[in-house]
Amino acid sequence: MTPVSVINSMVQAAGEMAASKGFHRNWNDGEKIALIHSELSEALEELRSGHARATLRVTADGKPDGLPAEMADVVIRVFDFCYYWGIDLGAAILAKMDYNETRPHKHGKVF
Repeated sequence: MTPVSVINSMVQAAGEMAASKGFHRNWNDGEKIALIHSELSEALEELRSGHARATLRVTADGKPDGLPAEMADVVIRVFDFCYYWGIDLGAAILAKMDYNETRPHKHGKVF
């Protein structure tokens, strides 16, 4: 499988699961983006907790926890957003990475 097809397969799986769990009600774009942002806020709180950054913990009830789990939640929400709106995320990521390769160090910024 190509990187694009792997990403797009994960987009489809995340979107189908979100839909099956009732997350595709008539939310507007702002609400969907706010949910992505809320997962980033949870990742920040996890950083502030002092736990090891790369350690995926598991709670007593089997729920993945820690910074890796919060970052996974961010990606899953992004995947679902792209599924919901029919965005070819795999192609978009490759296009952005190709473009970024042509940009100067720190994209020309001093800081």
